[in-house]
Amino acid sequence: MNTVFVTGGTGYIGQPLIEALLVRGYAVDALVRPGSEGKLPAGTRAVVGDALRAETFQAAVPTGATLVHLVGTPHPGPARAAEFRRVDLASIRASVAAARHAGVAHIVYVSVAQPAPVMRAYVAVREEGEALVAATGIPATILRPWYVLGPGHWWPYALLPLYALLRRLPATRAGAERLGLVTRPAMLAALVDAVAAPPAAGVRLVEVADIRRAAAADGGAGVRCACRPAG
Repeated sequence: MNTVFVTGGTGYIGQPLIEALLVRGYAVDALVRPGSEGKLPAGTRAVVGDALRAETFQAAVPTGATLVHLVGTPHPGPARAAEFRRVDLASIRASVAAARHAGVAHIVYVSVAQPAPVMRAYVAVREEGEALVAATGIPATILRPWYVLGPGHWWPYALLPLYALLRRLPATRAGAERLGLVTRPAMLAALVDAVAAPPAAGVRLVEVADIRRAAAADGGAGVRCACRPAG
């Protein structure tokens, strides 16, 4: 198994993803800020650097690795548009530059479901991130959740009855499926699956329905999902 290099490894998705990868026998390197090394799961190799500056960590990315990019603004909201560009966009630019420099074999990028009627600044930044990933020519998997339910992220559960109704109506069914909610275990299953089964070439898109199928197929252990190529 190739090494997996994770940015955002101390976060909401990053920590449990690293744990899942380590259990499956992957060697995992994770980019952290100075002083955050202790937040990583045991067995992770810490790489100290700045996620917004490729030159601080690109030399530590192993050639042939899978680079999983998870850096982003926590709890994004409409008022944080400037932060999306300062953090989310700058960090994927840095990761793309590091991936090119190191010669990684696969990029995994967590984007967002689109199009969407709200959070336009956030969606626009993630679209730019997707374009940066695609422009590398490196095989890539782009996951597009809308909202990931889990610890500290429960409030959208109140919307589940509304989602159920919208899925029943022909006029709103497609949007409700595209912008549906996924659980953190489902997201982790899809990410592990992405690492385990990279595309041979091009960009593979993993939409909300694909994320759910990846988890349902094996109870969350991370099997290959029925995803579609971009374009």
